[in-house]
Amino acid sequence: MHNHWLHPDKLVGASIPTSQAVPKNTRPQPTMAARMWRDASGTAHVEAESIQDAFWGQGVAHATDRALQLLLMRILVQGRLSELVSSSAESLQIDTFFRRMNWQAVSDRESSDLAQFGTECLQRYCAGLNSVLEKKTPWELRLFGYHPAPWRPQDTIAIARLFGYVGLQQTQARIERLFVEMVQAGVDRDKLEELFPGLLGGADWDLLKQVRLGKRIVPPDITWGGPAAPMIASNNWVVSGQRTTSGKPILANDPHLEGNRIPNVWYEIALHCRDRYMLGGSMPGCPGVLVGRTNDVAWGATYAFMDALDSWIERCRDGCYFRAPDRWLPFATRRELVRRKRKEPVELVFHENDHGVLDGDPHCEGYYLATRWAADRSGARSVDRIMHMWNVRRVPEGLDTLGQVETAWNMVLADRHGDIGYQMSGLQPIRRPGVSGFVPLAGWEPENDWRGFVPHDQLPRVLNPEQGYFVTANNDLNGLGTTRPITMCMGSYRADRITQLLAESHAIAPGDIGALQMDLVSLQAEQFMRVLRPLLPDSPQGDILRAWDLRYDADSRGAYLFERFYAALIREVFGTGGLGDFVVIHLAKNTGTLIDFYANFDAVMLASKSHWFGSRSRDAVYRAAARRSLNTTPRRWGEGREYALRHLLLGGKLPRFLGFDRGPVTAIGGRATVHQGQIYRSDNRLTTFVPSYRLVTDMAWDTILTNLLGGPSDRRFSPWYCSGLADWRRGQYKQINGQPAGKRRRFP
Repeated sequence: MHNHWLHPDKLVGASIPTSQAVPKNTRPQPTMAARMWRDASGTAHVEAESIQDAFWGQGVAHATDRALQLLLMRILVQGRLSELVSSSAESLQIDTFFRRMNWQAVSDRESSDLAQFGTECLQRYCAGLNSVLEKKTPWELRLFGYHPAPWRPQDTIAIARLFGYVGLQQTQARIERLFVEMVQAGVDRDKLEELFPGLLGGADWDLLKQVRLGKRIVPPDITWGGPAAPMIASNNWVVSGQRTTSGKPILANDPHLEGNRIPNVWYEIALHCRDRYMLGGSMPGCPGVLVGRTNDVAWGATYAFMDALDSWIERCRDGCYFRAPDRWLPFATRRELVRRKRKEPVELVFHENDHGVLDGDPHCEGYYLATRWAADRSGARSVDRIMHMWNVRRVPEGLDTLGQVETAWNMVLADRHGDIGYQMSGLQPIRRPGVSGFVPLAGWEPENDWRGFVPHDQLPRVLNPEQGYFVTANNDLNGLGTTRPITMCMGSYRADRITQLLAESHAIAPGDIGALQMDLVSLQAEQFMRVLRPLLPDSPQGDILRAWDLRYDADSRGAYLFERFYAALIREVFGTGGLGDFVVIHLAKNTGTLIDFYANFDAVMLASKSHWFGSRSRDAVYRAAARRSLNTTPRRWGEGREYALRHLLLGGKLPRFLGFDRGPVTAIGGRATVHQGQIYRSDNRLTTFVPSYRLVTDMAWDTILTNLLGGPSDRRFSPWYCSGLADWRRGQYKQINGQPAGKRRRFP
């Protein structure tokens, strides 16, 4: 397991196609507070005398290359999409969601919580942004008549909260809501106990059936049960110098996020201040880097699947909620006016108490859910801790710094002294004994209230593990702390595969890590094939599956046939078994339920006996799924799995020859491969789940090796608009230097 194709000494940066030639002027651009330039890949470098001025330069870079992205994110968080961009029904739905969350107003109250260092850095960052935004607004937004107000620290705090909730903690809210829907649909209790093992303590089944739900995961026009019709992560890991060719730790990270958009969520940056640097992936709107390194320490993040969100059942009447023993208290009422372009404004009314925002009208007597996210009134400390990583020198200090981030992440760290470690971050509520937070409890009982938050040093953490490496891949890491923050998470297949390959070698080089990030073998498929292989029919399709190497490459016909079988097995077990075919099809095609929480469904399908099988044996269920799915012409796995990278605002609305959209790109990999590749619909739009960014760094060198899906700029006519796409497809990494070297190209 030794490959030099990514060795830092042999790289000078990714090549840029001739059609995207860089400007001829290669002199560094002087600025008010910093010198700024680009390397050969278009990555922005900032040189300054102080870190505060370096963050000023980062603001300049973000506003220059990603103004459309960061301004649109602010519009979203403010709930002003209908007012400023589009008055469609979909825009009103999005605005309603963000007005319900109320992050902007909370952020206004929080900016004073920053420490002095954080305050200075964030103010300088905002000054850098505004130095560009006050001169030029992206032409796409000018078409709508939009001229941005100055960027404030509060805006950054709100963006940080957005990044930690949407598509991440949001999935926890949806699976908990789906559980209530299952109860109300009459799904057998034994089946639910099996599907959600150990999570249903404290559940009052009769009370859950009386709850009035607003928007449902499964729409009411899709019938639950009835006769069966015939017939959606990230990786990071760290390796000790005991197992590397350099003798220093290596850290890797490849966040799996939506890939069918331009620009990428990530913006690469290199900050240089005297003899120190900070390199890595940043988020436009926020200073610092979320994944990357300094001279001393490297860190990477995956989502932790911490259950930091609870719902309470509120008994309501006459605009009030009941509290034991006999009190009725009025809800706080918040009114929000959503202005709409060329349409009448819409007034939204939200009812709130100490348990969050109510899903319903308390003037109509009944039981409703009130829901609160633990981090909904925080954010300043998260931003502060990320900026503070500039000052961290050793892994133990890094664990304590990143452990105070208020949203839920699995952080792996390495330092140049040889230490490696892992820390979970996030605000985990302290609940009464015996309850997990998964099931809504009676809001009127004070024993069901939160009792503060778990200190970060009691969350899962590891320092210098004996095996010499540590891996996270959205899997269950509860056993590493004094508390159990995870209730639902992804399966361990990816983590197990990475661990399997790391354990094979004591001479690991960066090139080996790059190859591992591209791995397409599915240990999930291996488990199912152990059961299925003896049951396969004597047919060409059966022969293909018997000989399949478990890889999800574009040409694999085995992957295609297995996925047909897997989809049929889900319908055979959960459709026929109690949910109904139409519900299962909806969950698979229009939600992320089976994308995010497939491990719970797999545990049922792999069990030797299950309530979901009814009177049938597991073999009989598998044979029925095989009959349903394998009588088909085998196709290549990549066939029909192409997607386009679409412009953030104008995607799909302009002719392809104008170049705003790029691709197509083929989604290789699957749900359980290290290189993920998933395509599905969510909230009525096509989305993907792919490695949006790949990062590898060896602490022996002052470099990071990266691979970005897209490019640095969101400006269509910039040479850096989608300059990294070809290298991303090939898995070819570029090098970003901590010590300035090589040609410097004009910024912007």
